Amino acid sequence: MQGEHRIVRARVSGAVQGVSYRVWARGEAVRLGLTGWVRNERDGSVTALIAGADGAVTAMIERLWQGPRGALVSKVEIEEAADDAPVDFRIIV
Repeated sequence: MQGEHRIVRARVSGAVQGVSYRVWARGEAVRLGLTGWVRNERDGSVTALIAGADGAVTAMIERLWQGPRGALVSKVEIEEAADDAPVDFRIIV
């Protein structure tokens, strides 16, 4: 996907832990050619740093609303980030 490079931080709320959301998010990000990371938060949400072509980042944001089977997403909050772009996409434990 072509376009300008973009980095965002996404916070996904709802029933998103215990449903393999991080594994699913990593798979979707890799398919889209994105880099970054994803981790569970203590409050039950999931946070991800997503970096790549603007169109791919936008597609990933849309997919975050769906999640894997068993997830029930109630909110996706996005903020632009100034972090350095990682070289791959990792699950942070």
